[in-house]
Amino acid sequence: MPNQWDVHVIEFARSKDQPLIDLVNGASPQKVLDLPFGFVLAQNGERNVLVDTGFLNEGSGAEFSKKFGIPYWISPVRMLEEMGVAADAVTDIVLSHAHFDHMGSISAFPKARIFIQKREWLSWNEAMALPPQYGFLTAIINPDDMRAAFDAAVEHRLFLIDGDKDNVLPGIHVRHGEGHTLGQQFVLIETARGRLVAAGDCIYSRLNLTGHNHDGVYAPLNNGVGSIWKQLETMDRINDELAGDMSRLIMMHDNDRWAHLPIVKEIDGFRIVKAS
Repeated sequence: MPNQWDVHVIEFARSKDQPLIDLVNGASPQKVLDLPFGFVLAQNGERNVLVDTGFLNEGSGAEFSKKFGIPYWISPVRMLEEMGVAADAVTDIVLSHAHFDHMGSISAFPKARIFIQKREWLSWNEAMALPPQYGFLTAIINPDDMRAAFDAAVEHRLFLIDGDKDNVLPGIHVRHGEGHTLGQQFVLIETARGRLVAAGDCIYSRLNLTGHNHDGVYAPLNNGVGSIWKQLETMDRINDELAGDMSRLIMMHDNDRWAHLPIVKEIDGFRIVKAS
C-alpha cells in the first residue's frame, strides 16, 4: 500500500533517577527510573519523516539537559545516520509539542518541513511574552528552539495545523491533544500492522491509561500547563484509537524502553526498535 509507513522508534537520551510521581499522578513516591527519551522515524519511498526530533546537547540544549537531570545522551543526528538517513535527507518533521526534548534538534534538519499545531506555536509565543512571575509555564521551553522554528517560518518551512487533520502527509494524521500543553498533538501513522499512535507527551506511561489498579481509571500527568480535564479527554481519544491494542501505542518516554518491540540496533546503549 503506497500510504503505509515503515516506522522505527529511536532512543537518544535517558534521565537519572527520575521520580515516577513527577510524571504520573498517584504513583509511588519511592519509584524512580532512568527515563528514556525517544523520537520516531517514519519512512515511505524517498520521504524520511520524524515525529519529534530530540535535542542537541550543546549550548542552551546542554543547559536544559543539565537542568532536568539528563546525563545520558547520544546525538539524534548520529542515531539517524545509523539508519542510513543523513540530516539533510529528513523531509518532514511533525512536532507533538514545543518542549525542548521534543523539538530541540530542528535546526539540524535544514531542508525539513515542520508541522505543528497553530495553538501550540501561538500559545508559547504569548507565554514567552508574559512577566517573569509566569516563568513556570515556560520552564521547559528553550527560546533558541523557538528562534529556530521562526527561522523555518521565514523560509516557509513551518506549517501551522488548526486542530485534527487527516493526511498531513499521505497516511500520517494528527489529532489535537490538549492537556500537557495547550496545543499538543498526537500522531497516527498507517503501517502494514495497522495504525500506530505516537502519543508525544499526552501519555508518559501505560498507567495513564490502565490506572494504578488496572481498573481503567485514567491517571493524569503530573507535568503540564493545560487542564487535567483536557488531559483525560485526550487520553480517552487515544484509548479509542487503540481499541484495546496497547502494542500500537508509541510513548516517547516508555518506562520499559519499548521492550515489546524488536531491537534493530543498539549504539552505545541506546536502542533503535522497529514499530511497524
